[in-house]
Amino acid sequence: MRPLQVGFERDELQRILDLYGRMVAAGEWRDYAMDFAHDAASFSAFRRTAENPQARIEKRPALRAKQGMWTLFGEGGQVLKRGHELAGVLFPLERRLLKVVG
Repeated sequence: MRPLQVGFERDELQRILDLYGRMVAAGEWRDYAMDFAHDAASFSAFRRTAENPQARIEKRPALRAKQGMWTLFGEGGQVLKRGHELAGVLFPLERRLLKVVG
């Protein structure tokens, strides 16, 4: 039976919100939005509320067996990273955070 809505598991959401908190502390992000649909869940992070998201993390379980269910999209909607593990997909954002702090 297909679920009515895709969501984030507790540990996935904890990892995403931890990164969000560190980006807020670094002054990179100021707002976020989450969207849950029948085929995907997404977390969007914004520099300013009225802008397009600076980053969007999407979980699409239907792609689990193909390229991986996790995708990181950039500000222009381009795919920055795909993968089977959330940590690997978040790495480009975490690397950027190290540059901001350093």
